Amino acid sequence: MSHVLCGLAANSALPEELVDRLITVADSDTAAELAGREDLTRAQVRALVTRAPEIAVRLVHEGWLTEADIDPVAQPDAALALLGEGGGLPRWARLLAKDPDRARRERLAACPRLPADVVEALVADVDVPVVAEVASHAAREVTARLAAHPHAEVRRAVAANGTTPPALLAALLTGAGLPAARRCLVCDREEVPFVHDRECPRPDCELPPGASCDGSHESTVLAVQEAALRNPATPAEAAAGFVDHPSVLVRWTLAARTDLPPRVSQRLAADPVPGVREEVAANPAVDGALLRVLAGDPSHGVRRAVAHHPHVPLDVLVRVAGNTRIGPTLLPRIAAASPAEVEELARASDPVARMLLAQRRDLPARIRDALATDADAKVVKSVATDPGLSEGQLRAMVDRHGSRVVAKVAANPGAPAALLEEITRHGHAARKALRAVARHPRATATALRACLVDEEGRRRAAGHPALPPPVLLELLDDADWQVVEAAAGNPSLPPAVMGDLINRLSPDAGSPLTHS
Repeated sequence: MSHVLCGLAANSALPEELVDRLITVADSDTAAELAGREDLTRAQVRALVTRAPEIAVRLVHEGWLTEADIDPVAQPDAALALLGEGGGLPRWARLLAKDPDRARRERLAACPRLPADVVEALVADVDVPVVAEVASHAAREVTARLAAHPHAEVRRAVAANGTTPPALLAALLTGAGLPAARRCLVCDREEVPFVHDRECPRPDCELPPGASCDGSHESTVLAVQEAALRNPATPAEAAAGFVDHPSVLVRWTLAARTDLPPRVSQRLAADPVPGVREEVAANPAVDGALLRVLAGDPSHGVRRAVAHHPHVPLDVLVRVAGNTRIGPTLLPRIAAASPAEVEELARASDPVARMLLAQRRDLPARIRDALATDADAKVVKSVATDPGLSEGQLRAMVDRHGSRVVAKVAANPGAPAALLEEITRHGHAARKALRAVARHPRATATALRACLVDEEGRRRAAGHPALPPPVLLELLDDADWQVVEAAAGNPSLPPAVMGDLINRLSPDAGSPLTHS
């Protein structure tokens, strides 16, 4: 694998004649990069498939290949990819339904708009995973038939299918009215009772970690219940009966439903497992009263979920944000704050409230400008990337708060080139500041050179079009392959250099620039 060639393959400035040349020497990795280009000609697409047949699937997904380009016998995987995109021909599906490769039949079963006879053939397939894949995607008349399938894995797939009738989902959840399953993937393969080792050393083993069967197919039955609880078509009254289920995963899944009665949500909010309570806190259907309770939860994850809830009361949000790491993000409740609430937050004595508000990029100018001169560095840091700020305001931020805000100032899309250079020379320029400068469209060659001292900054700067060609040539032999690919993909690389690299890195040429 040549990282230089991979970078060149993605280079938007690579001339058409060099794209042609690169196709003739491409390995599978380079071909994959070439397939992502937006400027390929039809002739280049055909040449690429000839050079690397395995890339046909990628070309289908990129929209380059149609029915006229694919032979389903010679290129079954490409034919499957096109069927999966909703294209292809019915005869392809009929052909692939008989493919000896089970994996292909499974992929076929997931394709939309299959002919009815193909669906019937897949339902009757000898391999259970194929039938289960049909059950995951089929229309309700098919899932209605498969809900009583003797294999528990097929029932699990039916339970996950959104077209399955609600009454059948309730039956799958409780087992009422359905005959007991007779088989599962565990007892298909192992002598029961059997519990699959979560650290199973067998490389060819396909059983899920912890899968078990004592004759009752218990782990798959549990998976059926989880799938049904996750399915929004399952009746809420049937789901609510699992609030005290002994399985943590079942309760966790139940907690995500948005149609639960308040009493069920309250019960789950007191669950001993923090993950269940966190799921309740993230549930958009939970009311403010329950969020107030969860705001005092000892779990950081629960409190963080409360902060991200779209309907959390503002006073609760400010309190939670004061003792919980939220991160530099615009929270949904802040984004939806009314004009009156914005005014209230801007005047709040708690800097946390002002910091949360400062993440908005649609604030009135007077409020934005006031936040830009706030005495608290956290507030200024939050507003520093607002594109409406002037150069003078950005410089004043750096002068007043220094290293605490330089990274955010460097990320401001309106930051001028001179200020970016100054930031790289700042006495306490943080690594984050250098990385922000390295990706900034206004960064100059001088600023970018300064960013090369940081590992991540070097990777970003290597792809910046303002980096001079002599520096790019040095980076092509960097020890970091990501730097090499970025430099080779830099549109400022001279075409003559691109051509020379392709010639020198052809498979029969060899070069120290070829890194494995």
